[in-house]
Formats: sequence, C-alpha cells, structure tokens
Amino acid sequence: MKYGKWIVIFSACLTMGAFAQDAVETDGDKYKVILENEKIRVLEYNDKPGDKTHQHHHPAFMLYALEPFKRKLTFPNGKQVEREFKKGEVIWMEEQVHVGENTGKTDTHVLIVEMKPPNNISKDAIKAPVLEEKWKEKTDK
Repeated sequence: MKYGKWIVIFSACLTMGAFAQDAVETDGDKYKVILENEKIRVLEYNDKPGDKTHQHHHPAFMLYALEPFKRKLTFPNGKQVEREFKKGEVIWMEEQVHVGENTGKTDTHVLIVEMKPPNNISKDAIKAPVLEEKWKEKTDK
C-alpha cells in the first residue's frame, strides 16, 4: 500500500502530459521549423478552421499572429481557454502542454519563437565585468 500512492501520482503525471512530445513531432503537417540554433527555434504554424492538434509541449515562447484567428487551448488538467488574435498581435507564453483547436472561421497562420535554455556560459558573459567598468567610466563623467 506504501507504493500505491506513488503509482497513482506517477500515472497522473503521465496523463497530464508531463512527457508530452514536441509539437513538430506530433503535428508535423502544421508546424514547420524555419530557423533553429542553440538559443531559439522559430516555427511557422498553419491550420484551417476545425483543425485540432495532438497534445504537445512548448518551452517558453513568443507568438506573432500573421493573420487574425480564433483558437481554443485545452490543458492537461482539463482547463480550456479560448481567444481571438488580431493580425500583428504578439504574446508571450510560459512553457506549457496543450491541445490547440482552430475554433474560428479563418486559417491560423503564426510564427512561434521558442526559447532554449542556456547550455553554457558565452565568452561575452565572462567579459561582463570589463564592460561594466567601461559603462561606469562613461556614466561617471
């Protein structure tokens, strides 16, 4: 019985999408990688009214609406959020797992810039104290 609680918690994590897949893997017909490096990944996303994605994961990201659209997101806990976007609208979203559904009458066409965690310290970051001293010199005058 001691382990029963942990089995239930582990199962709940699985069903809540703790191990959700990458959006490009789950919905490659809708997501296209247009740029990727060690810091960001830029995705172009297209779908039609009524289209629905599989459950997938996004790290923290910025979304830019290329066209107006209406969308519903369903999160692993069952919560749903529906929202309309105007052309040119930009939003920031924290890391999440969701299912997306186009609930409007127009195609969804967006650019998504996903952030990647830093994997090492850059040489420029190490030089920061030198830059700070130069900044102080200019502001002290």
